[in-house]
Amino acid sequence: MDIFSVMTMVACMLPSLRISVANDSINVSKSMTDGESLVSKGGKFELGFFSPGNSQKRYLGIWYKNVPNQTVVWVANRENPINDSSGILTLNTTGNLVLTQNKSLVWYTNNSHNQAQNPVAVLLESGNLVIRNEGETNPEAYLWQSFDYPSDTFLPGMKLGWNLRTGHEWKLTAWKSPDDPSPGDVYRVFKLYNYPELYVMKKTKKLYRFGPWNGLYFSGMSDLQNNTVHSFYYVSNKDEIYYAYSLANDSVIVRSVTDQTTSTVYRYKWVVGEQNWRLSRSFPTEFCDTYSVCGAYGNCVSSTQPQACNCLKGFSPNSPQAWKSSYWSGGCVRNKPLICEEKLSDGFVKFKGLKVPDTTHTWLNESIGLEECRVKCLSNCSCMAFANSDIRGEGSGCVMWFGDLIDMKQLQTDGQDLYIRMHASELDRHKKNMPVVAAFTSAAICGVLLLSSYFFCRSRRRNNAATNCWKDKSEKDDNMDLQAFDFPSISNATNQFSESNKLGQGGFGPVYKGMLPNGQEIAVKRLSNICGQGLDEFKNEVMLIAKLQHHSARRALLGWAKRLEIIGGIARGLLYLHQDSKLKIIHRDLKTSNVLLDSNMNPKISDFGMARTFELDQDEENTTRIMGTYGYMSPEYAVHGSFSVKSDVYSFGVIILEIISGRKIKEFIDPHHDLNLLGHAWRLWIQQRPMQLMDDLADNSAGLSEILRHIHIGLLCVQQRPEDRPNMSSVVLMLNGEKLLPQPSQPGFYTGNNHPPMRESSPRNLEAFSFSEMSNSVLVAR
Repeated sequence: MDIFSVMTMVACMLPSLRISVANDSINVSKSMTDGESLVSKGGKFELGFFSPGNSQKRYLGIWYKNVPNQTVVWVANRENPINDSSGILTLNTTGNLVLTQNKSLVWYTNNSHNQAQNPVAVLLESGNLVIRNEGETNPEAYLWQSFDYPSDTFLPGMKLGWNLRTGHEWKLTAWKSPDDPSPGDVYRVFKLYNYPELYVMKKTKKLYRFGPWNGLYFSGMSDLQNNTVHSFYYVSNKDEIYYAYSLANDSVIVRSVTDQTTSTVYRYKWVVGEQNWRLSRSFPTEFCDTYSVCGAYGNCVSSTQPQACNCLKGFSPNSPQAWKSSYWSGGCVRNKPLICEEKLSDGFVKFKGLKVPDTTHTWLNESIGLEECRVKCLSNCSCMAFANSDIRGEGSGCVMWFGDLIDMKQLQTDGQDLYIRMHASELDRHKKNMPVVAAFTSAAICGVLLLSSYFFCRSRRRNNAATNCWKDKSEKDDNMDLQAFDFPSISNATNQFSESNKLGQGGFGPVYKGMLPNGQEIAVKRLSNICGQGLDEFKNEVMLIAKLQHHSARRALLGWAKRLEIIGGIARGLLYLHQDSKLKIIHRDLKTSNVLLDSNMNPKISDFGMARTFELDQDEENTTRIMGTYGYMSPEYAVHGSFSVKSDVYSFGVIILEIISGRKIKEFIDPHHDLNLLGHAWRLWIQQRPMQLMDDLADNSAGLSEILRHIHIGLLCVQQRPEDRPNMSSVVLMLNGEKLLPQPSQPGFYTGNNHPPMRESSPRNLEAFSFSEMSNSVLVAR
């Protein structure tokens, strides 16, 4: 028997008490049928049955009593309409409203957590239908209220956000159409990122973003200030986080509606003299409100002229031709790649009057100031920008952005200051000289591609400068069994570093494909920085690759059998690094894009620029220079700078789940539970539905038990605590079916439980690099 049948049986078995309408309340003397209604005490709202638009179906809802054209603000049975006028509303002794049709359950309030004693239902003048105990003196002590289950309309006093104690979410979902109040796929939602903010979404796509609350207003809506009609406020404490608004004059009738057809939020005011709804605002209001219309590092400029995108200072269009044709979504790229070197550091450029970027990947600490925020951001190579989280007065709090900065807008008035990380030369600290290049390749590499790297030094004498630069920074050059190539050879091999030869862009510069005169293909990493910048990483990578005999190759479409072979190959490669090679090596940047495939589809681990060698008896090391890729970094490394073999195990677990699901950790968001890929996998696991993680596009050439085992191992590898994760020797045995698998515990950076996001386990609460809880204060817009 399904849950719906059980609820129907329970509803029918419970002792029913008839509803009677006495002024503004429902008591226990008779039921309410279609044709009867309940009116709020002041006569503003009415509860009853209605048919929307041209539909003949019947719904229980609330509308304005004295507005001529029926304007419905709430619907009970949105997804389960009644086909005729046989609907009956009943209040039972448990304090639940039950809507039935011919004794079949249609809708039920499901108040199972509160004790009912002589319950009554009341329609308040706010439009809120509540159930409470008769004689209750606390006006907020409700057993149930309709404001907790909004439809498409946002009324004064409603909340948009989360109850953090119960995990209940308040969100607004559009009607499918004027004739159908069932939930559409456009909705207004409060995302519980570390720096939370409001969005209008369509399915999983972000349409518009209001910006995070900055103490005065939502970052992208500075016109919320000094409003004589509404008072907007934002509440954040340990129990709840939400946005709401109230009216300066309760006699004014206003509503805010989320519309499916236009994907727009409309705010209306009832004008008595005109007997009509007047549109007072809509969102989006302009071109620049469209989410990420200018792409990464693009700044949308609002003006009376045709709106356009500009690249921030220090950035240039990613595709100049597309940019000229007003196709801006490709965004912008840095003119100079970042350095992140302790001695010759990057810096920050202040940009004024912005709607701050999307806060999906942010870190928040409300207890520190701007200078400490700058220091923390500078010490973390993944931090791209920082700002005050509260702009009131001289500003306070710290928010840091990780990854590309998207969806910025230049505001005409107000706006916030944002400090964006820039290459040192963009700060006018260094003189501009001509770059000189040297190239080195590993003579030990034999495969489809030959890895070749080189670096820049600024000097007029190209060869001497390159040699001096290398000798200034390196020791024991004779230990590097490397073949050197002069600059012209490398330039000719890559067709003068032609854009058509460009393979991609790394943290220290672009990578080009090329071919040597003997026909051997090579990949060339060009270090686009001044002498010394990235040199340690360059030297480190070339030395390790020379010793490890690394191959690289191509990508292809992969079936299940091949995917599982690749997982096993990566595991053996990582075991080699950790245990079987001459050196004990921690990779620190293991990710799918750093796993290359040779001509036989064998995986090879690449990019050892951030790798570190350990003594055989060494288990752990700490660093203040945190570098890596967001999503693959283990919690202890991303937060505390602590890395070990278990850090690589965590990254390997992420790769397993990516390969099984066919989804990237940085791109996947569970649309229903606001979970990342790890959270989604964990949720499926604890609900005993792990096979739903499988990529539908792959073939069925592997047994389900094998895939299940790999999912299990992936979850073991990404557990929160490093001591709970297996080492790679155990992983290899597990993959081969030679070792029993223990039950996994919750993964790191998990932001959910069975139902709502679980803030207790989010990075916000980790002690070091602390993600401080929001204050208990109530912030009210002024």
